[in-house]
Amino acid sequence: MIPYSVLDLAVVTEGSDPKEAIERSRDLAIHAEKLGYKRFWMAEHHNMEHIASSATSVLLGHMAEATSSIRIGSGGIMLPNHSPYVIAEHFGTLATMYPGRIDLGLGRAPGTDQTTAYAIRPDRMKEVYNFPENVAQLQNYLSSGNAENKVRAFPGEGTEIPLWILGSSTDSAHLAAKMGLPYAFASHFAPQQLLNAIRIYREEFQPSSQLEEPYVMAGINVITADTNEQAEYLSSSTKQMFVGVITGERKPLPPPVDNINEVLPFQHQMALKQMLAYSFVGDKQRIRDNLSRFIEQTKVDELITASYIFDHKERLKSHRLFTEAVEGITLEAI
Repeated sequence: MIPYSVLDLAVVTEGSDPKEAIERSRDLAIHAEKLGYKRFWMAEHHNMEHIASSATSVLLGHMAEATSSIRIGSGGIMLPNHSPYVIAEHFGTLATMYPGRIDLGLGRAPGTDQTTAYAIRPDRMKEVYNFPENVAQLQNYLSSGNAENKVRAFPGEGTEIPLWILGSSTDSAHLAAKMGLPYAFASHFAPQQLLNAIRIYREEFQPSSQLEEPYVMAGINVITADTNEQAEYLSSSTKQMFVGVITGERKPLPPPVDNINEVLPFQHQMALKQMLAYSFVGDKQRIRDNLSRFIEQTKVDELITASYIFDHKERLKSHRLFTEAVEGITLEAI
């Protein structure tokens, strides 16, 4: 069966606060582990009222402490915002506390607006240019081969934490292939270049000590319910949230509405249709049918699901129904 994972942002819902969002994420991690999800990843964002995952490595420790077997990781750490050495220490500490369970996904986007990006690191654009070298440096800090160097990460050295390259364009595909690292594509909000990026990555892949063959994970939006109508209703919260991304008015996740067409202008609906092209919304049968076509088209090795649902109980239920929907879906089966 194709592996499936969770991408979580500790989304703050309307009427709640960051503390509640973080505890809901912790509960979801526990829930996902019991359901058989392979990974629970969290993503770095900044200056967003509706997202509480800014201190990503801190939250990952909170998630790892509550679980025992599911892999915990970043999807991702925006490396140009940080010193590779400090990230090696942070994740090396996590890997020391929770050995064999930590993933480190790396992206080069700011995870915020440009004004905030400058506040995070004024020389950030230089580090964007240096991203490939910084990934290699971070990889070296985490390796046992760094023992002879003067600058060493403790904890971190020798943990050999698996690195992933994250991306939403073909640039990242070239880098992941060249370094022989697994590749996670953000098709849950940037679907346009998914197929081309996968093709480039697979064609150019060079085996490494971490990975012998190419490995692709694709991000998808998922809302599963008992009926198609209920799932569409729940998805109206997601659509409202993504309109905030388009307009820059990012607010806590709103409750669902009966008729999304009455809430969103037509031009926003068209933009959402393109942005959320890889969204799987419906009952188990619809999810299974649409997902089978997606897997057949992309031949991805793993799925990572993002689910923005206002009601926490409905969100947990959606994740459970999704596991039932994908049961038995394999590349061989389709």
